[in-house]
Amino acid sequence: MTAPVLIVVEDESSLRRDMVEYLRDCGFDAYGAQHGRELDDMLAKHDASVVVLDVNLPGEDGFKIAARLRERRLGVIMVTARTSTVDRVVGLEIGADAYLVKPVEMRELEAQVKSLLRRLDSAQFAAAPAPPAPAETSDAVEEERWQLNATDWSMTSPRGVRIPLTSMEMRLATVLAQHARQAVSRDQLCQALYNRRWNPEDRSIDTVVGRLRHKIEAALGDAAPLKSVHGVGYVFSAPIRVL
Repeated sequence: MTAPVLIVVEDESSLRRDMVEYLRDCGFDAYGAQHGRELDDMLAKHDASVVVLDVNLPGEDGFKIAARLRERRLGVIMVTARTSTVDRVVGLEIGADAYLVKPVEMRELEAQVKSLLRRLDSAQFAAAPAPPAPAETSDAVEEERWQLNATDWSMTSPRGVRIPLTSMEMRLATVLAQHARQAVSRDQLCQALYNRRWNPEDRSIDTVVGRLRHKIEAALGDAAPLKSVHGVGYVFSAPIRVL
């Protein structure tokens, strides 16, 4: 079985070397890059699964790199010396799947990578197709149906507008689609996305939901069928089929 490809983007050579060597010892096919240009060269050569990304990089910083990686089908773990909540929220808003603070504990990095790879696999393969619509379903109902494609990580509106998703958005959409027109609690979403219980002070779920809602509304020019349910969580209020 081919080992997952990881790319560590870190300008501090000793730390980059230590992270790459540790991840290789864990069984991953790991590579190191000093900055965004080297990362782009490696992504052109390797089918990477996860990018471990420093924030303070020469030239293009980690936040900008993460933002342009959003449409790629890979996971992003940000590693930085910045400890403020604002920086963490910014990292999550632009599409990072996890956020670690330096000094890096290698065992925690390993755990985050393995957890993220499991979530990526789940988003791609675990979504079971919805049962076929009954024969008597009217054309009007069919026209209202959305589609969620677990192969190319995208949503398609009833009018055929395709919306590419990040790995985190795909996991969120999968859970909501599996409970279409039913409220899903923040705790359910937190367990599915982060494998932990929801903390009322944690706004990570709301951030991902807000990002997905904004992406849908920007593509459609209309309100998204992704609604908040007061005191509970969120619901995808339109029919949706998982492909």
